[in-house]
Amino acid sequence: MLRISMIGAGAIGTSVLSLLKNDPDVSVDSVIVPENALAAAREQIAQIAPRAQVVTRLADVAERPDLLVECAGHGALRAHVLPALEQGIPCLVVSIGALSDVELARQLEEAATRGKTQIQLLSGAIGGIDALAAAKIGGLDSVVYTGRKPALAWKDTPADGPFQLESLTEPTVIFEGPAGEAARLFPKNANVAATLSLAGLGLDRTQVRLIADPTSKENVHHVEARGAFGSFEITMRGKPLAANPKTSALTVYSVVRAIGNQAHAISI
Repeated sequence: MLRISMIGAGAIGTSVLSLLKNDPDVSVDSVIVPENALAAAREQIAQIAPRAQVVTRLADVAERPDLLVECAGHGALRAHVLPALEQGIPCLVVSIGALSDVELARQLEEAATRGKTQIQLLSGAIGGIDALAAAKIGGLDSVVYTGRKPALAWKDTPADGPFQLESLTEPTVIFEGPAGEAARLFPKNANVAATLSLAGLGLDRTQVRLIADPTSKENVHHVEARGAFGSFEITMRGKPLAANPKTSALTVYSVVRAIGNQAHAISI
């Protein structure tokens, strides 16, 4: 039995909990949420994972988890993942865009080293990460990522204002530049860009184009990679998560898969 503690009870976290409740090899013992969300989270999680303890910090968890799973956003890495790594608790992380902060990335690596454990960065909404990481070893020259989402999925981002998202009638490029800048400006929408960067050429050399498309009902991710290894292109058309259109449903499934790989006898 793999005993896990989850950070976050938002759209991703609660969807993961719902999918895990019938897995006999996984026990969600605790869920960590902000103080101001504690009462609401306890009521909500009681319906999905009634045995889970809902707390505001790892120190309040009754029993040390085998695994800490982050589904809460960038701030959770500094607040909860760093101390968990220091204690030797392995962590799975969804909010990879946070690692566009080079200093935070360094702190996480050092904490994991001191704790003699590991932080695993999840592939989330994109596929082909294994191929990209292998291509880097063989010789990788360029990586271009184009992210296309329904126009209103970009609400409450830096594109909301400069572009009249509600009034768009055709696909519109709202950002073009290096992945580091994309992850910084669009942290809730551009985790894919950071994931590709960490697997491939880094934040400065990975090129990103983000598109608001009023004609689309899907989140479309397109990756082109070229180098000495050869070349490949991947296009993924993911349905948005019903509870949060900024997130692909595949992100939830990637979390459940990663937990399963930790819990089950065979991993793939």
